[in-house]
Amino acid sequence: MTELVEHGQLFIGGEWTDPLGTDTIRIVSPHTEQVIGSVPHACEADVDRAVAVARKAFDEGPWPRLSLEERIAVVSRIKDAIAVRHEEIARSISSQNGSPYSWSVLAQALGAMMVYDSAIKVAAAYPYEERRQGALGPILVRREPVGVVAAVIPWNVPQFVAAAKLAPALLTGSSVILKPSPEAPLDSFILADIAREAGLPEGVLSILPADREVSEYLVGHPGVDKVAFTGSVAAGKRVMEVAARNLTRVTLELGGKSAAVILPDADLAVTVAGIVPAAWMNNGQACVAQTRILAPRSRYEEVAEALAAAAGALVVGDPLDPATQLGPLVAERQQQRSLDYIRIGQEEGAKVLAGGGRPAGLERGWYVEPTLFGDVDNSMRIAREEIFGPVVCLIPYGDEAEAVRVANDSEFGLSGSVWTADVEHGIDFARSVRTGTFNVNTFSLDMLGPFGGYKNSGVGREFGPEGLSEYLEHKMIHLPAGA
Repeated sequence: MTELVEHGQLFIGGEWTDPLGTDTIRIVSPHTEQVIGSVPHACEADVDRAVAVARKAFDEGPWPRLSLEERIAVVSRIKDAIAVRHEEIARSISSQNGSPYSWSVLAQALGAMMVYDSAIKVAAAYPYEERRQGALGPILVRREPVGVVAAVIPWNVPQFVAAAKLAPALLTGSSVILKPSPEAPLDSFILADIAREAGLPEGVLSILPADREVSEYLVGHPGVDKVAFTGSVAAGKRVMEVAARNLTRVTLELGGKSAAVILPDADLAVTVAGIVPAAWMNNGQACVAQTRILAPRSRYEEVAEALAAAAGALVVGDPLDPATQLGPLVAERQQQRSLDYIRIGQEEGAKVLAGGGRPAGLERGWYVEPTLFGDVDNSMRIAREEIFGPVVCLIPYGDEAEAVRVANDSEFGLSGSVWTADVEHGIDFARSVRTGTFNVNTFSLDMLGPFGGYKNSGVGREFGPEGLSEYLEHKMIHLPAGA
């Protein structure tokens, strides 16, 4: 049985502080459906306090005025402490959102550590100031920290996404108010301890678990200079709308309905071994999941049989069991959403090749079988709408031109992959797909390059120098001739 974890204070400006409100957030295990923890629910007055101390820390405090090397030293201590405590972090996240423990170790905890490590490398090499010859004389171009950042993160990969926003913000000298999801706030209290021990100055970091109403108040706060948001398309549009009232800068990492395209010459064993974890990762609760698999009609039956067998072999169960490959969904509403889409897919005429309901023997917990639909047309709702659960579509195509059209026929453009015996041809195929990241014969996310989406998948980029730039203002200083 998971130990009950209860927190009574909020982390505001680096100090544990009594909340100004009385509401609490109860965290429920998606495996047992029992309460496993509680934290204070931040109120608008808590947001005001956090923004005030963040504003003071940026406007008057030492953090943005330290040398880059001094900030790197602090962020490096955060990274190192996450590495030391990675098992604790992984267990906390798996207990809250149902991620398989083995995946939480690699992607949730150690993945977050890698984000900090990559950001440190990028920050150390970034050109914060450079002289250029302008059209009218010499100019000096400076990149300066954006200010107070509101970082709003989801429940599916909380530490990874927090790191994607905290690392560049802190390294460039900004202060941050982190707003975790009410479904998965417990790991953020571990992060608060780590940040405090790492030596962040007063006011630089606050962590405020809260619901959408308080999140909207934070996003619309006039003391915030930038909002960094990860979540659904609908929520992202609302964030942009609210932030626009103050012309607050916004980056949005939103949803996906990514296509994995199998070309006729692909090695099927290698392809299936690569696609299956990319399609059903984190119980299907991943924005980059390859949830549309495109197979040539000439090999469709072969592909369908191999994928169905692989999906059916996935081990479903307790997320804290190291053998589990697919755990429960984060909440009952997410379970029902997936079950509803399975019904919709059948009504639309798609054929269930694997899964299709609740797993046998798991009557308690918010479980859904890893489900594969065949005979899917790209116009069906199951192929167009982000389900955010373990439901994957297999779509047949004729020639390669049709495969490109289907891959691009989506309101999303976040990720994708192609599987082929000819890597150079795979690169050509990648160039034709309108998506922010793409893979050839692999599936990964490299934190030294830019990550983000086309179309409804978002605005702006994370990771790499492109992601660091999102946390910097660009200033031009005109110089006299000869300077």
